[in-house]
Amino acid sequence: MSEIPVLQTQNLCKFFPVGRVGLFGPQRQVHAVDGVSLELQRGEILALVGESGCGKSTLVLTLLGLEHASSGTITFNGRDVTHLNGVGLKEMRRHIQMIFQDPFESLNPIMTIGEIVAEPLLVHGIGGSKAERLQRASQALEDAGLKPASNFINRRPHELSGGQRQRVVIAAALVLEPDVLLADEPVSMLDVSIRAEILNLLAELRDRRGVSVIYITHDLATAAYIADRVAVMYLGRIVEIGSAQEVLTNPTHPYTQALLSVIPVPNPRLRHKRTILQGDPPNPINLPSGCRFHPRCPLAFERCPQVDPQLMPVSNGHEAACLLVEPIQVE
Repeated sequence: MSEIPVLQTQNLCKFFPVGRVGLFGPQRQVHAVDGVSLELQRGEILALVGESGCGKSTLVLTLLGLEHASSGTITFNGRDVTHLNGVGLKEMRRHIQMIFQDPFESLNPIMTIGEIVAEPLLVHGIGGSKAERLQRASQALEDAGLKPASNFINRRPHELSGGQRQRVVIAAALVLEPDVLLADEPVSMLDVSIRAEILNLLAELRDRRGVSVIYITHDLATAAYIADRVAVMYLGRIVEIGSAQEVLTNPTHPYTQALLSVIPVPNPRLRHKRTILQGDPPNPINLPSGCRFHPRCPLAFERCPQVDPQLMPVSNGHEAACLLVEPIQVE
């Protein structure tokens, strides 16, 4: 892996103002992303997991510049891109592309598949002619598994299956030959039989093109299948991060343990006790004191409402933010 991360954040925050308490009260804010620091290496697939509303999608929208960071920094290939706009932001987006959750909503229904995939080339001024752009689009479609491209290039989105539409979205991202793909739950809208095909495609693109992927999901099973590393988010923060094997087989944060405990196990002899978290996640406007997970944590004790734990090393490359974790010295 490269020594310089392809994408890196340092104490990244994104807050949304929601008005004041009374006429002269303090300004309230939704703490959607609250102090996230992470690194994405070249050719790596990093899975970002957590409950709905924990800030996963807001984080990647901020990385892409669709939301402006409230504070902190974003670094792309060693360059600070936190506050880019205009031409600089457009140039960065050529190298960081998004795959949205719903393929049908992200495709223009009146355009042909060839026009959809070639449009990013037109926007960025790549390709000297329409014929050249369509040639590039055809290659991207075939790289995304739609072969031969001639069977799809003149069709429209409603004429394709859900899996085929998601491949078109991936092709539209690939046509610019990006360094990073931000995949926001790219298989959640698909049948189970199609999910493995899309996951295998992302892994193949990583191996063949060296593309780095941030894969957002609430499904730990797909994270285990595809990811090199897993970062677990709760209420705007990363509470545990490490290799997929380490985090998913030896979780140390109670939140990660609870998520893993409810995964269905086919063999009844291997089933274990489930940890059902009580209540809903706290209001991201009025965060709880101390550890923000303590109101729902089955292992909380008297210090948890008083101390806000930070990520600490559990083993080499594995970190967790919990007062129950015994930190080690990593050489």
